[in-house]
Amino acid sequence: MQLHNFFRSATSHRTRIALNLKGLNYEYVAVDLRKNAHQSAAFKALNPQGLVPALVDGDLVLTQSVAIIEWLEERYPTPALLPTDLNERAHVRALAAIVGCDIHPINNKRILDTLRASFGADDAAINSWCGTWIKAGFEALEAMLQADKNRGDFCFGKAPGLADVYLVPQVEGARRFKVDLTPYPGILAIDQACSALPAFASAAPAAQPDAS
Repeated sequence: MQLHNFFRSATSHRTRIALNLKGLNYEYVAVDLRKNAHQSAAFKALNPQGLVPALVDGDLVLTQSVAIIEWLEERYPTPALLPTDLNERAHVRALAAIVGCDIHPINNKRILDTLRASFGADDAAINSWCGTWIKAGFEALEAMLQADKNRGDFCFGKAPGLADVYLVPQVEGARRFKVDLTPYPGILAIDQACSALPAFASAAPAAQPDAS
């Protein structure tokens, strides 16, 4: 498998974590968003949308991190990223969706580029914009985590799963946008527990070959 991705992209980051948790080897193919490599003809031949990541497995090309991670879960079901119970699976998916649907999409590169180019946003305005939506999502996530009295060191249960795959890259993003994380002790504890695991540590942006 080849993963076409960018070291700092949260969607790439979460996909790397999922691959690592599944114990899968893959070739890292850097797509430098800073040089607009995602808009090149070669990359758009893989993903017409021009977004990272793209996973290539033989003749199969998968795009959109949500679809890629779901495919990994179905194709390589162990270790599982989702619990077996129907209601618990819905709960974990809801935790992940707070990040995947409500925080990340309005804080990603093309949104921030538009804010800068069309509305004159400077770095302070960008950080304020991102912080607004990160804090709104994290407040809800923190409340849900604290309400789960049976939770272990991770978002759900005693092992990392889908919600952690989504959360940890967003914590990385929150730090990059200078969000104060002290109001979210549960989230910080989960990030610390995950970061101690090789699957997460080796997926971190700073550990990637194109990091700079």
